[in-house]
Order: sequence, then C-alpha cells, then structure tokens
Amino acid sequence: MPPRLNKRQLREQEELQALKTDVNQNDGDSEEQSETSSPIVPPKPVVGGFAALMADQDDDDSEEDGAAQTKSSKSKKAPPESHSPEPAPTTEAPQPPASSPGPSKKERKVLKKQKAKEKQKDEMDDVDKALAELSLKYPDLKQQLATAAASTSSPAAARSLAALLAVSLQYLDSEAELRKFFGSKVVAAAKSGAPSGPARPSVMQRSNLTRPKPTWWPAQLREGLSVRPLTAEELDAGLRRHGWQPLHGEKLWTVEYSKKYRAVTLQFMRTVMSGDPEGFYQLLRLLPYHADTLLQLSEVYHHREEHSTAADYVDRALFTYERGFVGAFNFTGGANRLDFDHVENRPFFLALHRQVTDLQRRGCVRTAFEFARLMYALDPWSDPHGALLHLDYLSIKAGMTQWLIDLWEVFESDVEKEVKEGKSPYVRRIIPNIMPGIVYSHALALFIREEGSGDIEHERSTAALKHAILNYPPVVPILADKADISLSGDIRSHPAFRIHPDASMLLSDSHAIFHLLSHLYAQRAAALWKPAARASWFAQTVASVYNTLPTVPPAPPKLFFNRFEHPALAWSIYRHVLVNESTCRSLFPFVPRQLLDARHLACDPLPPSTRVSEYDSEFFRGAEDVLAARPRSRRQEARFLERLFAQVAAEMPDVFEDMMVALADAGPDGVPELRDGGVMPGAMPGGEVMVNFVDPEDDVDDVEDFSAQPAVPAGQQNADAQQEEVEDSEEDDDGEEEEEVAPLPVRFVRSLVNRFWGGRPAPNNDDDSDEEGQLRDTEGVD
Repeated sequence: MPPRLNKRQLREQEELQALKTDVNQNDGDSEEQSETSSPIVPPKPVVGGFAALMADQDDDDSEEDGAAQTKSSKSKKAPPESHSPEPAPTTEAPQPPASSPGPSKKERKVLKKQKAKEKQKDEMDDVDKALAELSLKYPDLKQQLATAAASTSSPAAARSLAALLAVSLQYLDSEAELRKFFGSKVVAAAKSGAPSGPARPSVMQRSNLTRPKPTWWPAQLREGLSVRPLTAEELDAGLRRHGWQPLHGEKLWTVEYSKKYRAVTLQFMRTVMSGDPEGFYQLLRLLPYHADTLLQLSEVYHHREEHSTAADYVDRALFTYERGFVGAFNFTGGANRLDFDHVENRPFFLALHRQVTDLQRRGCVRTAFEFARLMYALDPWSDPHGALLHLDYLSIKAGMTQWLIDLWEVFESDVEKEVKEGKSPYVRRIIPNIMPGIVYSHALALFIREEGSGDIEHERSTAALKHAILNYPPVVPILADKADISLSGDIRSHPAFRIHPDASMLLSDSHAIFHLLSHLYAQRAAALWKPAARASWFAQTVASVYNTLPTVPPAPPKLFFNRFEHPALAWSIYRHVLVNESTCRSLFPFVPRQLLDARHLACDPLPPSTRVSEYDSEFFRGAEDVLAARPRSRRQEARFLERLFAQVAAEMPDVFEDMMVALADAGPDGVPELRDGGVMPGAMPGGEVMVNFVDPEDDVDDVEDFSAQPAVPAGQQNADAQQEEVEDSEEDDDGEEEEEVAPLPVRFVRSLVNRFWGGRPAPNNDDDSDEEGQLRDTEGVD
C-alpha cells in the first residue's frame, strides 16, 4: 500500500499535470518557452512509517511559514515589474493558481487613502494654478493677503496670551481651597455655626463662579440679563474712542437689560438718592437677583463689618451675571471681552473686584488669583479695575511664578520694539511690563525658579532686579521699610530713594501714579521679600547699582509716562484705590482732589471718561415705576380675597366659625336669619351685619391689628409678591381680553366679605339715605 501524500505533495502533482497538459497543446516554441520558464521540480522520495508522519508535520510547518511570509510580503510595496521579452528563470516553487484571494482590508484602506491624497493634491494644484493666474492679473492681491496674515498673527502671540488668560474652573471654589488647608470637618463646622437666613425651596442651581446656597431664591434662566456681541459699527466707534488699532483674535460683548430689569434699576437709583437702605429690601422682593441692589447691600454690610453676609451678596451678584452669560460668550476662554464703556457691564467688574478683596481677607490666595485673572481677561488693554495690581503679588503667593514669567515674555518683544523705534501701536493700552509691581515680581519669580533648580548664581534674576531698581527706584526704600530689609545710610540718603507721602511736590498725574503704585506694591508684597535669602539678595543688588542712579529725583520711564497721561488709563488706577478704600485710604493724597470731591456712586465708582452709557435720564427713557400704585384688576382682587380668607381662617378660627354658621343660616335673599325666622342678632336694617371682633371686657389698646401680622412666613410673602408681579405683567399684556366669571371659591369669599365687612354696593334709592347715615354712625361702636 503506497504511503499517504500530504497536501503540498498533492498540490505539486496537480500543478505538474496541468503543466504537462499545456505542453502537449502548445507548439515547439511554446514548449521550449514553457520549459525554460517553469522547470519541473522532481518529487521528493517516498518514505514510509514514522518518517512519513514526521515528513507530514514538517511539510505542514513549512506550509504555514510560507503562508506567513506571503502575508508579510503583501504589506510591503511590490517592486516594479520588468518588461523583458523573456521572463527570467526562477528556481523557486511554482506560483499559486490564479484563483488567489483579493487584497485585504488594510490594503484597501491604504489604497483608499492614497487615492484621496492624490485627489487632494490635484485639487490643490488647481487652486495654485488659479491663485497664480489671479496674481498675474492682480499684482496687489498677494501683498494684501500677506498684510492680512501678518495682522492676525500679532500682537506678541495673541493665542498664547489667550491661553495665559484662560481661567481654571477647578480653582474658582474657595471652599475647596479652605478644605485643602483646614480639612473638611473644620470647614463644615464653621459653616454650621455661621448665621444663615430662612431656607428656601431646594432647587438644583449650577454655577462656576459661586456655590449656590439653600437660602437663595430659586433662579430663573437669565434674571433679566442677556449678552450680545458688539456690532461692527460699535466696535469701530470703540476703537476710535480709545485710539486703539483693531483687536486680534478677540471678540467684544455687552450685557443688555430687560424691560423689567431696567425698571427696577430706575427704582434702585431713586432709593440710592433717598439714602434709605430699607428700600433695597423692597426691591429684592420685586427682583431677588438684581446685581446693583445686591452689591449695594454688600457694601452696607461691609461697613457694618458683617463680612460673611457681605460676601454672600457678592456671590449672588456674580451668580446673576453668570446666568445671563449664555450662548457663544465664554468668560473662561481668555479671548472674550466685556466693554467697560457700557454701564450694563460695570457691575460685573465691581463684583469680581470685591470678590478678589474678600477672598484675600479669608486667605484663599489661589482662588483670589483666579478671579483676578478673570477680571484682567475681560479687559486686559485698559484694565479698568486694576487687576494687574492684584496679580503682581498674588501670582507669587499662589505659586504661579511660571505664569508671571510667561506673561512677561509675551509682551517683552513689544516693549523692546517700542524702546528701539520710539513708537508702538499699543501706546494707549496698559501692558504688564511697565507696571512697577509686575517688574519687581518678575525678578522675584525668576529668583524663586532658580532656587528650585539649584542655580546659586542667580544671573538672570539679578539682572531683572537691577532693571527694576534702575527704572522704578521709589519702590526700594518703601519695600525695605515694610519688609525690614536693612540698607546703609548712603543708600538711604540717595535722592532717587526719596519717599513722597503725597502728590504735593510732584509735577504731574503720571508722577503721582508712579509713586502711588510704589507705595501700593510695597504695602501688599512686603511679606514676599522677608525671607532671609530674598532680603539678602535684594540688599546686595541695591548696593551694587545705587551709584549708577541719577542724582536728581527720578522721573517715570517714558513708556510709563506716555500711557498714564491718558485719563482712561489713569482712572483705572484711581478706581482701584477707591474700591479698596478700607486698605488704601492712606494713598488718597495721590488721587486728584477734583476726583475725590466729585460725587460718585458706590454702584459705579468713577465712571470711565470714554463711557457710552450711564444711569441717567437717557438710559431710563421709557422705564416704568415698578412701585407706583395701580388699581387692582378682578384677577388680583380674587387672589387678594383668597389670601385674606386663608389668613382669617388661620388666625381667628372662632370668628371664622361664626361667619360660616351665619352664611349657612342665610335666607334666600342673602340676609342671615335665625332658624326660627327671626333676624340674626347684630343685623342692621337693609340686611347689613355688624360683626364685633373685640371683646368688650378687653382694652381696645391691647387689640392687635391682624392685618399687620402675616399668616405666612416672610419668605413666602416675598414669593407671593414675585408671583403676583409676574402674573400682573402677563395681565397687562392681555388687558383687553374679556373678563371671565370668577370661580366658585372666589365668589364664595367675595360674598362672605361683602356681607360681613359692609362690601355691598350702596343702594341707588334716595330713600335709603337715612338708613346709610345710621349705618355709618354705628360703625364706630363696638
């Protein structure tokens, strides 16, 4: 019996038989050609027994190896085929039959990508050809495109500036920072011990700027505020107003008031002018989330030193504006701006500024830094509330030294260009590199980074500190006094280090701001320079450069002087000092007297000189008086009677029971009668009933007026007032609609009140005049 053949041997025999058939059918030339192209491979010798089994296994393994090599070779690019007239002879095994499988999925994907790239390349070639033809036809087009591309790439990497101004939402939670330092148990105990108002209905309210509390009123969608981008005309007018060039990669927005919000703001201004703080609570009953009212009450509680309540009102004001920031406006992205010239935007800046101040009071420096960065990102070019005056020292306290170094490098090229060429397109914009606090903090940030890396030479930080001392020498003596850094007598007596306590001996407002900022930075950042290593480094650097200082009182650097000669930028510094009145009152002598004597409001301190709108008669044109007395409609009267009925039922159950009995015993004509047919005691002629609510044995003075005592909590009354206001506005819109018949409970209460409180209409018959006079005479008798 012949041994069993394996698969490979069977396949070879089939191929040999096929070749023999082809040879017999072709002529002699084709026969020679076939013999040279595919020589016959002699079969392997036949083996038997265990050798045959081993041969089968070896053949199977070799077959699998060959299949693997075939798959791997398919993934590689096949070499180009040769077009020789005669195929080259090969010594390998014969090729597989023509019925081999097609390309795999990976090969099809590769082919598809190659085709897409070729198609895209062809399209790009067409575009290039079209642009080449246009460039030949319009020679100036290429230059205009290059100019537009250059304008969008400046100033100083606008994209990197937006990345630096982007706010981290995780660091906007002050409670998280407190828990990090003191633990969650301590923070929870402090919150439980703090006084809180009455609990409101629990409603899930989400916020990134605040942490809504259960005592807050449930908020609606926008609370009367909305946001929209400035139009092209408004944007052009703003650029001309400030003397700026077009912005790069930025978008300006403004907040808008609804009709009701504007009306409440009008009443708010009247309350401010009256000087009665109780009127603010009445406004909050109409609109609980009115930012100006909340900020004004926050200031009231701040002067009372009730800081927790003041901070709570600031949080509510921030929450009010955040609810209005919907749509494309993203205040954390670093590229969206709010126009400070519009009065609707200024309360949000003020709320952020007060939040930064309160967070520093509580020791939440990381959260304070994040809110200050947000305030700076909303308007970095005019910096209306002086956010840089917080960021210069908060960046060091919060451990954000690298952020400060990166911010310096973003504007460094612009400063160098302005120094060399003597001009800059941003001469009317504030840049950080000219502020004394930023200059000194930048040197300190470099020193801290060098300490962390083990650099003991401190070459770069020392050079930066020398630059700060040479350009801003008034900071040196004040900072040395505040930080307890000892300086020699020669250094102290140098004219450049003279300390000015006020602006009386200074030449201009720019000189006054120059010394004001020196005092302000030294007052706030002195603790950062107190460590021994920093104090020693500071003293040595001052001693090495003080001989190079001028012997006359120094003037501000030219870059500094050119910017703060403009009132819009100078008022930003003054506004910062006025808002921080409690800590900056010693710096008021540097503020011009006309600004201090001018009448300004706490809700809008020192409006900008370039303002577009303010709270004046033009702004409130067409606004209604929300507190004006209006006649009640039938629907309002029905609601009033329902509440009155519930109030009487809750406070005077005995009287209410007598009223119900009297109503049940009423006759068919509506007059209460006794069951035996007599008239009920107390009934007057004409069917009127006198109800005595006072016990004759009690003193009249001891009787309390039930109308002055609410039957429901104050919070619920406020909710009813709000709901009534909303329904009133709806009713005003539909005032012309036909009156409907009141429901049965309303008609029941109205009938009850008319019978027992003399609410029936007066008879038209003149003969009953005596009867009416008798009734009026007896109304005052108990």
